[in-house]
Amino acid sequence: MKKKHVSYLSGYSEQIQQQVESLLSADKLGSYLLKKYPYCHSLRSEKQLYQYTIDLKNQYLRKSPPLSKVRFDDKIDVIHNALGLHSQISRIQGNKLKAKREIKVASVFKKAPQDFLKMIIVHELAHFKERDHNRAFYNLCSHMQADYHQVELDLRLYLTYLQACGQLY
Repeated sequence: MKKKHVSYLSGYSEQIQQQVESLLSADKLGSYLLKKYPYCHSLRSEKQLYQYTIDLKNQYLRKSPPLSKVRFDDKIDVIHNALGLHSQISRIQGNKLKAKREIKVASVFKKAPQDFLKMIIVHELAHFKERDHNRAFYNLCSHMQADYHQVELDLRLYLTYLQACGQLY
């Protein structure tokens, strides 16, 4: 099997990449993921996604700025390393500068395990407090989702599996 399937794992050790390649070759990666994450989330509307995100924000980031919109976006390209995006749009209204904060989640996660969706939202919410991917950022992510780093690895395995099966382009 070609090494192209481990592109999501480029930051991980050669040993992990080889283990993933062997799971792919043996056609066992899908069953591993299904056993570990048997259920997909039930958030089907953007209203439900927004409420889920607001609940997480209110639980962990009460003092952060308000969130205007959360939605699934077909234009986010997971192949080019974007799983979700956060943005801040500033507009002038009279004498005041108003900021709107938005989170967009790649549409491939409309039918994904709950933990993967939570990991993406936690990641984007953490950017509200910490701009850079530094220690404080990852500590905040781990505070909001205790197994954040393991779920991130498993999410990368999931994307690798989807790519190998031809479900990601």
